[in-house]
Amino acid sequence: MDAKTVEAGGAVQPDTFAIGAVNGPEGDGLDWDAVDWRQVEDDVRRLRQRIFTASQTGDLKKVRNLQKLMLRSRANALLSVRRVTEVNAGRKTAGVDGQVVLHSQVKTELTAWVQRGPGSWTPKPVKRVWIPKRGSGKQRPLGIPVIADRCLQAMAVSALEPEWEARFEPRSYGFRGHSRRRDGWLRAGAG
Repeated sequence: MDAKTVEAGGAVQPDTFAIGAVNGPEGDGLDWDAVDWRQVEDDVRRLRQRIFTASQTGDLKKVRNLQKLMLRSRANALLSVRRVTEVNAGRKTAGVDGQVVLHSQVKTELTAWVQRGPGSWTPKPVKRVWIPKRGSGKQRPLGIPVIADRCLQAMAVSALEPEWEARFEPRSYGFRGHSRRRDGWLRAGAG
């Protein structure tokens, strides 16, 4: 990303990312607004289920190959960029580079860049913001990564999480995306 293409309002101009060859339909110029999100989510869900199943059976070679496939997947790149730029609560919060992705064309270019692989990418430093702690007047630090780093992290999570979910203790409820504390209480009979 080029820091010189930021608008006065902090939004990224459409020429920020260069579009290159990506894994997907031949000659298909991706139109962000025409993406069938249900199909994209189904493709990623099926691949995550395959990783989960291979991990449960102990086939580590298959797990690694499926994870590599997930990291090259166009559907995973689309879903990761969508999650970071449209779904997450911090989607309009810029990192240290001051960039926020708002335009469809920039999302398309970011998707192509994320899927192609950043090459020798060095993560940017996080923006340090101090926010109030709940229940007291004290403050705690919050690190805000740049948009590109958030997208790459979302891609990696989609590839790695199914493997570890299959290996977790089934009665472990701390810091897992689909579980919550109340599930543990219900299982223990306290709820």
